[in-house]
Amino acid sequence: NDSRPGLAVMLVGVRKDSQTYVRMKQRACADCGMQSFLQKYEDVDSVTEEMLLAKIGEWNDDPKVHGILVQLPLPPKIDEAKILEAVRPEKDVDGLHPDNTARLFNTATHAGNAKLNWKDFTSIPFHIPCTPQGCIELIDRIGVEMEGANAVVIGRSNLVGLPVAMLLCHRNATVTIVHSRTKNIEEVVKRADIVVAAVGRAHMVPESWLKVGCTVIDVGINSVDAPGTKRGYRLVGDVDYE
Repeated sequence: NDSRPGLAVMLVGVRKDSQTYVRMKQRACADCGMQSFLQKYEDVDSVTEEMLLAKIGEWNDDPKVHGILVQLPLPPKIDEAKILEAVRPEKDVDGLHPDNTARLFNTATHAGNAKLNWKDFTSIPFHIPCTPQGCIELIDRIGVEMEGANAVVIGRSNLVGLPVAMLLCHRNATVTIVHSRTKNIEEVVKRADIVVAAVGRAHMVPESWLKVGCTVIDVGINSVDAPGTKRGYRLVGDVDYE
């Protein structure tokens, strides 16, 4: 029997950014000796919720599959919440099942609640979204203190914006979430000691918005046209470094 950990990934459609993410996940699995299971549904017109739910049910019951990732976003005709809720919480390694999300947003401030050690992710007894966790890991590894820092998160998605804001809050940062309806976005960002850009808009944040010495985590992966290159496009972040 193959006792290696197994990661199953579901990819619906042919978005370039999603394909890039999935390739990276497969490569990472290979690099660390994990099994990788990929199910593609490239023909969006013919795919149905029933097909996706059936595959997730199969993976839920498969002992070789220890983690399940549904690559988002899904096509508009698919009920994203329904698909994510079908993944067993213990296999929901993206931390997007409502059970895992609720546990992330519990600050345990009331008497009788056991506080978690948010400086040690290995001690957290449930799955946390991987990209937000990676952001915190990066900040820790470069030695930036989060406690008391003024942190601005640009974007309020369930995938990155909200969970990374919550993780920063768990580390006692003062957190502001900036979004499309925020007034004077530039002024808000300029006050930040830590900026996490996760809005999915190419080069939205110019250098002039960033104060000297601030820490920037650019989560954005956006494709822009690049005529003359092999692929015809290139990937850029949400922050314009040029």
